[in-house]
Order: sequence, then structure tokens, then C-alpha cells
Amino acid sequence: MAHSAASLWALYRSQFPDAPDAPVATFHFCDNQKDAAICLQLVLDGQKRATAASLPEYELCGDPLPQPGDLNMVTDFAGGAHAIIRTTSVELRKFSEVDAQFARDEGEGDLSLEWWRKAHRAYFERVLADTDIVVDDDLMIACERFEVVFTA
Repeated sequence: MAHSAASLWALYRSQFPDAPDAPVATFHFCDNQKDAAICLQLVLDGQKRATAASLPEYELCGDPLPQPGDLNMVTDFAGGAHAIIRTTSVELRKFSEVDAQFARDEGEGDLSLEWWRKAHRAYFERVLADTDIVVDDDLMIACERFEVVFTA
């Protein structure tokens, strides 16, 4: 069941009154509705416990890098709020340095590093297409691990 971000946060704060006034960020995974729905369901099912974004994405959006302890709200593509996650770790790695364990923790596709590299290279090429940024093995990636702390 989707909630508005405000109502889900109010439910969370009713159970955890020491929580901040608002989450660090509210976001959906991916750059399209189909993949966003798949990733959201993987989070809700407990399979997806990591995500990756390129450093240029953060810079272009003006968003800070995630930090351990950050609370973020995960929405569907339309903005309906479904879960609150807490960042547990963030490692900066080159694209070529992302390993098989991280690919498994992301929980997508067939869980292999090969699938992860193909899918994420295509994603980074799409979201960075209108920039001068080269998507190659040296592209810096923020490899974020998280835990679900609250669901709608």
C-alpha cells in the first residue's frame, strides 16, 4: 500500500519519536517505471539491500553522497511512499572494482556480476547521455548498502 511521503513519515515518527523531522531524501530506484517497480518489490521482499549510483549523478543533481545512518524514503515511480531505509555503508569504487558480492546484494537480475555490469553500464549511459562524462571502467560509483527499517 502506497502512502504519501508525509503520511508514511508521520507513521514512522509515531513509532520512533526521536527520528529526524524528515528523511534525508525521497526517491525511486531507476530511470523508468518498469525497473523502478521491480527494484521496489525486491526491497520489500528483502532481496535488494544495496544500490549504486555514479558520483557524477550526485554532482549533477547537487545531492550529497549518502552517509551511514541516513534515513531515506523509497517511493514507486509515481511518488507513492512504500519504505524507509537506513544506509549502513557507502564505499566509493571504480566501476571495474564493483565485485560479485555487491552485485548479489543489489538483488537484481540473475544476481551475477556480469548481469550487474551490463545493466548498470546501460543505466549510466542513459542517465549521463547529455553530459561529457565517459562511462567506462574508471567511472566512480557510490556502492551503498542499506536496511529496511519501516514499510507501509
